[in-house]
Amino acid sequence: MFGLFRKVSQKSCPVICRQLSSEKRKRFYKNVSVVQNNGKFEINLDNRKLKTPSGTLFEVENEALAHCVANEWLSQKEFIYLSQMHLTGLSNTCIDNPTNVKKAVLVDSILEFLKTDTVLFYGAEPPALLEIQKKKWSPIINWFNQRYGVSVTPTLDISPPPLSDEDHDRLHKHLMSYNLNAVQGISFGVDAIKSLILGLAVVDRRLTVNQAVELSRLELLYQTDHWGSVEWAHDIEMHDTTSRLAASSIFTYYHCIANTKREKNIQA
Repeated sequence: MFGLFRKVSQKSCPVICRQLSSEKRKRFYKNVSVVQNNGKFEINLDNRKLKTPSGTLFEVENEALAHCVANEWLSQKEFIYLSQMHLTGLSNTCIDNPTNVKKAVLVDSILEFLKTDTVLFYGAEPPALLEIQKKKWSPIINWFNQRYGVSVTPTLDISPPPLSDEDHDRLHKHLMSYNLNAVQGISFGVDAIKSLILGLAVVDRRLTVNQAVELSRLELLYQTDHWGSVEWAHDIEMHDTTSRLAASSIFTYYHCIANTKREKNIQA
């Protein structure tokens, strides 16, 4: 894309995409605009169309999402930091699908997070931390069980929490009800926060992004309250997790409402 992205083979795309996300580029444009074309929305950088890392025209179906992506490009200053542009990255992944991932496979990978879910591993020591975990995490676990009709229980050791085949199938069916783009958004958020329970709580508006991030860092916050923190390191980690989860929430939401609008139009 006009010197910023080069067309790459499908085999090498994942590696190069990671390199692109970590490298900075000199900002080469002044204005960013959203244009509609054949029912979809494109991003213009000055008079040039934005493209994905594989060279495909960048276009999304939701206008609000397009404006969010445009704002990411507009907010870049002297240099372009792709690693900070999560909505652009998520959109690129959905458009290019460099690994040809199938929705069912992606859903299975999301469900794997239950085996190591942040809020399902209580610490028996120190007792004060255990009490805080019970107070803060238990209501969310109870909500999750009631919301999805499952029986997930926390553990006090390193063994993974038990999950019956019936519960697995119920959660799998729920996640499969989303379109592939929305599942990509959910996967990004769950990976950022290392918790399927907290990730779905944000999707369902049970928790705000900030609340979910705070709950995911409960043990860290307890330790830093007692022993102090490395300010720059802990702050960067918190802000990075928050921005990723927020992008996941926005991306998932706009792909869900786009799907709902299409269904309503078809019924009409």
